[in-house]
Amino acid sequence: MHARELTAGRTFAVTFEHGEDFFATLDAFCDQHEIAQGYLPMFIAGFAEADVVGTCDALDDPKAPVWTKVHLRNVEALGAGTLARDPQSGALLPHIHTSLGLKEHSATAHTSHLLAATVQFLVELVVVEITAPTLTRVKDPSLYDIPLLTFGSSGQPSS
Repeated sequence: MHARELTAGRTFAVTFEHGEDFFATLDAFCDQHEIAQGYLPMFIAGFAEADVVGTCDALDDPKAPVWTKVHLRNVEALGAGTLARDPQSGALLPHIHTSLGLKEHSATAHTSHLLAATVQFLVELVVVEITAPTLTRVKDPSLYDIPLLTFGSSGQPSS
């Protein structure tokens, strides 16, 4: 386990508009408000379309991450996530998980890592900026190159 006390900065309530791309709008919001890192304690949303990690195929290695996607339409969503940077490129790397209910299928839900989404009617989210320590995502070659959250400027996990 690795843990660090976080220093919270500003807190924002944000809404996205109908038709916007979820990740492009989140990135634009963070750039506009100079948010380098933080977390989304929650969001509620309607998505016209969304891609989440998943498969219906048998897995060759059940311990390995799944890199394929499931495409869903006309869903209601509830989610949360973290915002960190790639230490090399400085790009924002959101890590967001969500539960998506298919409206026309009795709200049957899929829960997974959000890969892409287009806003349908609304997104309402809370963004909490973290001012310290530095949050980055570093790929771990011993764990299938999954980019893991790290604390501190070295890019190495800290306790």
